[in-house]
Amino acid sequence: MRIHRLKKSKDFGLTLKRGRSIADSSLVIYYTKNDESLPFRVGFSVGKKVGKAVERNYYKRILREMVRNHSPWIKNGYDLVIIARVGIRKNGYHEIEKSLLKLLKKASLLKGDFMV
Repeated sequence: MRIHRLKKSKDFGLTLKRGRSIADSSLVIYYTKNDESLPFRVGFSVGKKVGKAVERNYYKRILREMVRNHSPWIKNGYDLVIIARVGIRKNGYHEIEKSLLKLLKKASLLKGDFMV
């Protein structure tokens, strides 16, 4: 299943400006409601403090794959922007995945039958 991505700067800006946020030491998730009949859309951002381009792209690929794997359990009708913090560097794949799912659950973005 292909995930629907936020690509336009305007969409990113609206989500960051109008959306709510939830965070931990390695990730920040901004989210805002859009048309409920549409599937969720997601964008990723990894700042230069995390590392050079190779490392930033690595974390974007990991996060994209995690969202793709868990997309059946993410509620439709939301725009998400997932931002990686510097703390992501000390975590492995499973810790990052646990962090992502914990934040999605805390923001009530996971469907009811999904257990973290």
